[in-house]
Amino acid sequence: MGLSLSKGQALSLTKQDGSALTHVRLGLGWDAVAKKGLFGRKSGGDVDLDASAVFFSADGQPQDYVWFQQLRSKDGSAQHTGDNLTGAGDGDDETIRIDLSAVHPAVASIVFVISSYSRQTFDRVENAFCRVIDDSTPGSPEVARYELTESGPHTAMVMAKVTRSGAGWTFTAVGNRADGRTVLDLVGPAAAAL
Repeated sequence: MGLSLSKGQALSLTKQDGSALTHVRLGLGWDAVAKKGLFGRKSGGDVDLDASAVFFSADGQPQDYVWFQQLRSKDGSAQHTGDNLTGAGDGDDETIRIDLSAVHPAVASIVFVISSYSRQTFDRVENAFCRVIDDSTPGSPEVARYELTESGPHTAMVMAKVTRSGAGWTFTAVGNRADGRTVLDLVGPAAAAL
């Protein structure tokens, strides 16, 4: 298991030998809140959240998006692996793979958001997390994890960001509440996290 980060903490994405991570996977996961039923706990129903990424220039202008309607970035560096409509099952519910060495030079930051297209609120979500996996190392070890600890009546979260840092990148746990159905609704909140 990777380093557990708290809101606002950052971690340089470098390997133990000091070289930069190049191929990373950002995994997002969540569960529906279980409710007490007559005969014990039962599922609170499906919760459909969508993982997305906004690519920003150094001056805070959006350059590109990866989301369920655009599964690949224009420069080909990022690939969304598909839309999970329920949040059911263990592990990552949605993932975005990124070749950091191939990200367009004009991109200074990539902000990761999750949103509810059906406007379900985070009162219905538990065990939400964001994690970075090193896909350039055999066994794809987890590098960092951010566990979301707050719920509420919001429909989206700005979860984390990766930012260019010299020749490498830095991962930062953000954890800001937002409202919106798609990544296009979340450009402003994502830019505020830069």
